[in-house]
Amino acid sequence: MSHFVITGVQGGSTADAGPPNRLEINDFVKIEDQFSLYIQALTAMSQDTQGDLTSFFQIGAIHGLPYIQWDGSGGKEPVKNSQWGGYCTHGSVLFPTWHRPYVALFEQVLQQHAATIAKTYTVDQDRWNKAAADLRAPYWDWAVNSVPPPEVIADKQVTITLPDGTRGAVNNPLYGYVFHPIDPSFPAPYNQWQSTLRHPASDGPDAQTDVQALTDQLQSSQDDITSSTYRLLTRVHTWPAFSNHSTDDGGSASNSLEAIHDGIHVDVGGDGQMADPSVAGFDPIFFLHHANVDRMLSLWSALNPGVWTTNGPAEGGTYTITSNATVGPTTQLTPFWESQSGYWLSSQTTATGKLGYTYPEFNGLNVSDPRAVKAAIAKAVNSLYGGPSFGAFAAAAPGIAAFAAPAAIHATPAVSKLAAPRNPQPSAESAPNSVSDAASSLYDWAVRIHVKKYELSGSFSVLIFLGPVPEDPREWRRSPSFVGAHHAFVNSSASQCANCHNQAAAGYVTEGFVHLNTAIARLSEIHSFEPSVVEPYLKRELSWRVVRANKTAVDLNDVPSLEVVVCATQLTLQPGADLPEHGTPQYFTGITAGRQGGARTE
Repeated sequence: MSHFVITGVQGGSTADAGPPNRLEINDFVKIEDQFSLYIQALTAMSQDTQGDLTSFFQIGAIHGLPYIQWDGSGGKEPVKNSQWGGYCTHGSVLFPTWHRPYVALFEQVLQQHAATIAKTYTVDQDRWNKAAADLRAPYWDWAVNSVPPPEVIADKQVTITLPDGTRGAVNNPLYGYVFHPIDPSFPAPYNQWQSTLRHPASDGPDAQTDVQALTDQLQSSQDDITSSTYRLLTRVHTWPAFSNHSTDDGGSASNSLEAIHDGIHVDVGGDGQMADPSVAGFDPIFFLHHANVDRMLSLWSALNPGVWTTNGPAEGGTYTITSNATVGPTTQLTPFWESQSGYWLSSQTTATGKLGYTYPEFNGLNVSDPRAVKAAIAKAVNSLYGGPSFGAFAAAAPGIAAFAAPAAIHATPAVSKLAAPRNPQPSAESAPNSVSDAASSLYDWAVRIHVKKYELSGSFSVLIFLGPVPEDPREWRRSPSFVGAHHAFVNSSASQCANCHNQAAAGYVTEGFVHLNTAIARLSEIHSFEPSVVEPYLKRELSWRVVRANKTAVDLNDVPSLEVVVCATQLTLQPGADLPEHGTPQYFTGITAGRQGGARTE
């Protein structure tokens, strides 16, 4: 049997880079030739017969339903003792590396279609052939722009340049995938929806995507996503803590890559497909999202050279991995064939160039010099996600110089709105020491959330507030007191994956963090992050709620595993350093103890 070998896209170029760049979607939609080819190529993939191996449907189905074999990988049925019917490695150390060849597979097929389409252009064909050679799957950097451009979420049609050289409107394949037909494996409500939906207002057959509800939810998450991303990249240094949402933060008090990823899924989907791992792969935004997940893997790896996949439990298992297995760097990343006789391994995925792409942050860097790459990526991460937040925080603390002042100059709109607490004293400018001649330090506050993933038989979120909480759950995310959330990204297809709920009985717990300093700065009258000041404030103002993906409230008594605990970590920026160092988190259990879902012990 001949297999589809994943080589990545070969050929093309980007100035100052080896292979071509994957581009951020807000930039990508402005590149006429590549965007035009991308839309046509994605349409061709989406219109392929759903039984074709490289159709959009079959590639999306690798992630979950209909839980069938792809390209001869594994048996005809999922292995025994697997609690997840798809191939995806949720909750395991393989989570980041498994998705690398997955996105490369999508990209490879997409580009093949684009190259074929480019040859049909009757004007300036050299331009279109080059655009096809350079085409790579774009990414959506949710940490800077939590709301994608309208070409992704709002426009049912987009205007592109057609093969005859004219501009014309075509149906937008990014708006949603149209099933042809709906697969019989889909449970309700997906078995009634002809296309993928985001934030549908109902579960009936006439449900439609609610673009405004989607936009509102994503906007409400911006600060939370940005702060979580910055802390992931700068404070997490071990592979188990970085890779997955199990309860091991490596002493960083920061979210894992998978935990942040889970939140994007739930925020995008609402009660639609993206919020359910069994069908999430069918929403076209899935691959924009996962291209950025892969980019985060590249950025983190550059900041932590030499750290890569370690051994760990398989948790629920997959189509080919039993739930009691140990997985690691040499575990086969099924169903992704690296050759006719073997699969990709995590140990083979350290360099994106092998799969034919790179990211803009790496342009012009000498990848054979890890120290220089680390320094350059640290500056890029500060500029994109972190600078002004630490400047504002430090300005709020008496006698402390501003953190990362140079980075604040390059603040992006997404993070420049972060503010210090009201009436800070003294200001950053009047602080007695400067970053150049003395170390700066402050406490960074967070809420740690532990909860059993499968406790509610579907995706849900734990929302954190500082101040009054509206009575109407649909107003919670729009409330000024909303700080952030931890999300459980859960398979609701019990009939197809009956053993999934065994994880709840087995006590599988997810971990997430919501960072508080920005909200304290925005909402409080205090002007210090010292524990003696912050602890009584949080004990008075901190609260939490649980809400399902469809925005209905959950009684906290129905989530007995929930534990919300507050911690603070002292951060120190050494003179001349690009990134702060972090100390050991201190847990303040008394802030939440004695309340439903609070700390177990005081």
